[in-house]
Amino acid sequence: MLRASLPSSLPWIRTLLIAGQDGRIQCATNYMYVGLDLSDRPYFQQAQETGRFVLSDFIMSRPVPTPTVMAVYPVSAFSGVADAVVLATVNLDWMSKVMNNLGGRAGITAVLVDSAGTVLAAPADQHSAVGRPLDNMPLMSAIADKALRSDQDEGALSFLAADGSRRAVSYIRIAGTNARLIASIDEDKVSAAVSRDIRTAYLQLAFVLMFVLLGALIAAEKLVIKPIEMLADMAKRLGEGDLSARAARNRLPAEFVPLARAFNAMAAQLSQRERELIASNDRLTVMASIDMLSGLANRRGFQSRLDFEWMRAQQYGSELALLMIDVDHFKLFNDTYGHLEGDSCLTRLGESLSGIAADTMGFAARYGGEEFCLLLPNTDVTRAVEIGEQVRSAVLRLCLPHITSHHMIVTVSIGVAATKPNETLRPGDLIEAADAALYAAKHRGRNNVVEHRVQAIETGTAEMMMAASA
Repeated sequence: MLRASLPSSLPWIRTLLIAGQDGRIQCATNYMYVGLDLSDRPYFQQAQETGRFVLSDFIMSRPVPTPTVMAVYPVSAFSGVADAVVLATVNLDWMSKVMNNLGGRAGITAVLVDSAGTVLAAPADQHSAVGRPLDNMPLMSAIADKALRSDQDEGALSFLAADGSRRAVSYIRIAGTNARLIASIDEDKVSAAVSRDIRTAYLQLAFVLMFVLLGALIAAEKLVIKPIEMLADMAKRLGEGDLSARAARNRLPAEFVPLARAFNAMAAQLSQRERELIASNDRLTVMASIDMLSGLANRRGFQSRLDFEWMRAQQYGSELALLMIDVDHFKLFNDTYGHLEGDSCLTRLGESLSGIAADTMGFAARYGGEEFCLLLPNTDVTRAVEIGEQVRSAVLRLCLPHITSHHMIVTVSIGVAATKPNETLRPGDLIEAADAALYAAKHRGRNNVVEHRVQAIETGTAEMMMAASA
């Protein structure tokens, strides 16, 4: 019954026994112990005297001689009366395994000794020391007396071992017994092991940090660098004039969406401002080329159109004609009627000239003051004179009063010049010829049309031939 009741989960107990007050074994897990008298054993006597748990020193058990330690504990069925004693033989091999686990680290040795200094348990590499005095162990002999003779329950000391290693020893009494657990530490080996562990920890930390850094770099590439590069590219395109550049907010991390929204708003504003500037520039260009009083092109606009038509006529070998038109006695008109009426007169003349230019595929402009001009592409001098007569007649039909003129109405003098542009001529030659014809018309009594023919001669200069038309 007792044998069967001993759990297999108690490997440290070799045999369990129950003895009476007389010291005889009444039952045991091993029948060979039944009837054995233990009353003469010191540990049994000490347990009966103290009524407490007792752990014996190293003994050889009976009837089969086996090294062991007896654990003794008196029990009582009734309070105060010890009617039985429970004894257990401790498995020293199991205890040695415990010591082996305690001293499993490099440079650490642990042993369990009884009150007499006999080794009860030792690591596997020193198992032969079990049952022998502690003095026989090379690494423990130097401190055996100090550890065993000390009155203190625990303590520590250091010494230089025979092999030259510096060792530190700690000992502690097992509670309720006279046994002591002694641990010896080789400081150099332990330090080396600690250093090795530290190096290993540093290497592991380095690998962890490396992977963390790699992950951070990948995350930074995706979450920071790529969005910044995208926004920088959009800003570059915007700076190069691509006002359609916009940042795709759905491809950016949430943290960059406000920045992309602000960038797109700025780009939209710049685009709107650009359109407004273009429209303003167009208006300014028109204003810079248009005479606001007459509604015709101004001198600047005329010069640009003359250069263009000159190059086109030279390219296609066609003729180009120019009419220079001046209002007769306009200063006297202003002096008589005032500048407001003078401006009204110029406006009426501009309207008439604009209509004739539209009919003849020409280009009308106010050259300056009371002087106008009409540029006629693909027109020879004969046709130009005819158009000049149309202009003169149209002004007469306006019947604008001019009492200081002997015609009593506003009249104009017209100079006509025509040529076929080539490399020996320049646009200024055509203007000079028309001006000369206008000057001649003034001297011939005004209100008439005079033409000049412009042609190139071998010397490279322009020759002018004049004809008059009444």
